[in-house]
Amino acid sequence: MNIEEITHSFLTLVGSGNVQQGFDRFTAAEFIHHNQYFEGSREALIKAMEEDHQKNPNESLKIKYSYVDGSTVILHSHVVKQEMEIAVVHIFRFQEDKIVELWDLGQVMEQNSPNEQGLF
Repeated sequence: MNIEEITHSFLTLVGSGNVQQGFDRFTAAEFIHHNQYFEGSREALIKAMEEDHQKNPNESLKIKYSYVDGSTVILHSHVVKQEMEIAVVHIFRFQEDKIVELWDLGQVMEQNSPNEQGLF
């Protein structure tokens, strides 16, 4: 499995609520993240993602675009939750075949946006 396929598999697992399985299989023990709402450790993000899935599970997660540059993969995804749609950009940094660093940036998709181009 190449690093692009790993990111797709990781997001599919964690997005469907299999958070621990995704982290155990695809992230390094020294994994860190840059989500501003949680402490930067692997354990903190696992806990936050599991709690979010319990309260507000994803109805769907579709990867729209995928970019690879060396040891970095960027995914642009469409996430549908119960009451909202979100455009999300995930940036993954790899060492060998493990995710060691993650950035995630999301924007709620406005239903009445004046921009006819949308977020995709």
